[in-house]
Amino acid sequence: MVSAAEQMAANTSWSAFGKATDLRKRIFFTLGLLIIYRLGTWVPVPGIDGAELRQFMEGAASSIGGMLSMFTGGALGRMGIFALGIMPYISASIIVQLMTAMVPALEQLKKEGEQGRKKINQYTRYGTVFLATLQSYGLAVSLQSGGMASDPGMFFIISCMITLVGGTMFLMWIGEQITARGIGNGISLIIFVGIIAELPAALAQFFASGRSGAISPAVIVGVMLMVVATIAFVVFMERALRKIHIQYPRRQVGMKVYDGGSSHLPVKVNPAGVIPAIFASSLLLLPATISTFSGNETSPVMSTILAYFGPGQPAYLVFFALMIVFFAYFYTYNVAFKTDDVADNLKNQNGFVPGIRPGKKTAEYLEYVVTRILVLGSAYLAAVCLLPEILRSQLSIPFYFGGTSVLIVVSVTMDTIQQVQSHLLAHQYEGLIEKSQLSGKGKRRSRRKGTQRR
Repeated sequence: MVSAAEQMAANTSWSAFGKATDLRKRIFFTLGLLIIYRLGTWVPVPGIDGAELRQFMEGAASSIGGMLSMFTGGALGRMGIFALGIMPYISASIIVQLMTAMVPALEQLKKEGEQGRKKINQYTRYGTVFLATLQSYGLAVSLQSGGMASDPGMFFIISCMITLVGGTMFLMWIGEQITARGIGNGISLIIFVGIIAELPAALAQFFASGRSGAISPAVIVGVMLMVVATIAFVVFMERALRKIHIQYPRRQVGMKVYDGGSSHLPVKVNPAGVIPAIFASSLLLLPATISTFSGNETSPVMSTILAYFGPGQPAYLVFFALMIVFFAYFYTYNVAFKTDDVADNLKNQNGFVPGIRPGKKTAEYLEYVVTRILVLGSAYLAAVCLLPEILRSQLSIPFYFGGTSVLIVVSVTMDTIQQVQSHLLAHQYEGLIEKSQLSGKGKRRSRRKGTQRR
């Protein structure tokens, strides 16, 4: 049986989209802010020697510098005002969420509802400023020591720091505004747009390498097939659900008796979405953000770290997989699917899992089910992110064809489309309610006229 919501979703069309004025405003608001973000990636940081920067990025494009440029939407390669990207905010979010799980005061603050959430978000903003300041200072000093500053000195370092920190804070504000007043998750959309905007240039470079003979035609066909297969696999896994049967008992409200019903609680195979891949990537990119521009001035310790944790290296792949698995469990239990909260909501609605007592026993059962599901979900995330990375490092193909970028693009696209459909469904429900109210008024008027005639 197809549900009413699925029927309404199937009936959505461009005419329904045209009538949803609130949805149109949200989409235009989101597009406007994303256009501002893309324009900002082309605004350069003052005092940069453009010729030296281009020469350096041509040599670093095939190493970790290319991956850094991908996550910043090309702003790092052009040394734009958004060169740090949104990664300091993501790193600060990781630190605050880890501290929330370990510090009792923050955990209690998290339970205080909307007020506590605002306080935690404020701590995240402070952490973003702190991390962005550290990274901008290291990047400014590295640019100066690498000979890419047209007028080196303290004034260059201060102006570079102010510009980069201001750009990161502005990006953070854009992401929060898109989440609150637009469509989709703002932070994920910023990374998504950065990848999509640089994808045509990466494709042109990839095909140019094929024409020059640097890459064989078989490799080009194989990479295209790999990307298509990865997209299909991601779509299948992101839509996969584990349905838990929920029973509602018969209840009496006043003089009316309502029969009990049954439903199901959908649990996604990957409740955390693309967040574990973004978090794990941000941790791996944190030391490289500073060392990329340091050239020959890199310290021996940093050189050793980059040698072992470079893209395609065994230590890089192992650490990447472990971080994906860790954040898949951590984000699911702390943000995406809190078993205690779900069990309390079921208990308040008089719902229960057949054979399981409401309350604590239900929470334990849900935790048991989610833990087993996440074994498959985290393995799927690690496989999608790692297997294309191994092939990419062996075949020297662009970073934009790696598993992380494909996962981000597909997941963010699906999440945004789902939110658009939710807004369309809400608009259709509002229209049905208004029609029912108008028809009810019409019936009452006809009844009044009938009584007057009599």
